[in-house]
Amino acid sequence: MTSAATTTLEILNRDGFCVVEQVIPRDEVEVVRNSVAASVRKHSSLPPPQGYVTGFLRVNQAMAPYLAHPKIMRIVKVLFGDHARISMLTGAINAPGIKRGWMHADWPYNQKNRSHVQAPYPDIVMNLVTMWMLSDYTIENGGTVVLPGSHREDRSPGIDKDLDPDGHYDGEVQLQGSAGDVGVFDARTWHAIAPNTGDSERVGVIARYAPWWLNLNPLVPGTRDRRQIVEDHGGTDPKVEKLSESIYNRLPEAVQPLVYHMVE
Repeated sequence: MTSAATTTLEILNRDGFCVVEQVIPRDEVEVVRNSVAASVRKHSSLPPPQGYVTGFLRVNQAMAPYLAHPKIMRIVKVLFGDHARISMLTGAINAPGIKRGWMHADWPYNQKNRSHVQAPYPDIVMNLVTMWMLSDYTIENGGTVVLPGSHREDRSPGIDKDLDPDGHYDGEVQLQGSAGDVGVFDARTWHAIAPNTGDSERVGVIARYAPWWLNLNPLVPGTRDRRQIVEDHGGTDPKVEKLSESIYNRLPEAVQPLVYHMVE
């Protein structure tokens, strides 16, 4: 493993998040951003100023050439070994005027989801969140709020009465980077949508990587686990719509093993 990869893992282990620089080449990122932004606007499940599209590969494959990039897969392999998978892929836009969101950990730790790991959490990474920055992430345009070190907590805001999900926490910072960089964090790390006080939208794709042994069925519409764990209890857990076989067959060979479970 290179010293750069080692340093990245050390920072991730210490802070719960890090930034991997220039994963998407600078001369390619504008084309990807424009394509992703157009698809998010067309298919968003949320009204402006926020845009949000789950199962993003089914509507847009502009990110496909990068999802198995060695800079990211080196981290994934150390954490999860062989046969890791992408658990979710989401296109997102945070436009000017968006307000701060609530502080939380991501699935499967998010306590507001019906399918979640019960607190106190075991000290293990079960999902790795990667934020692919297709625009610069700045303070002004709402780079994600993160709380360094919170991945070592065995609980998260949203269920514990001592932890206010709408509160601000000492030491919190905002994720910053240049277009083409990737923010990486442990799904346990507490984070929140930051307000966009600038005059430009922030475009990104969120890809989450998981070990082979993590049950992803509660995310998939039409599965028994989704119905029994989520829908029968009125849950609104994130969902991952199926990929068509034709789209899957057009994906890069290195990406196919990461998403084979999504195919119809």
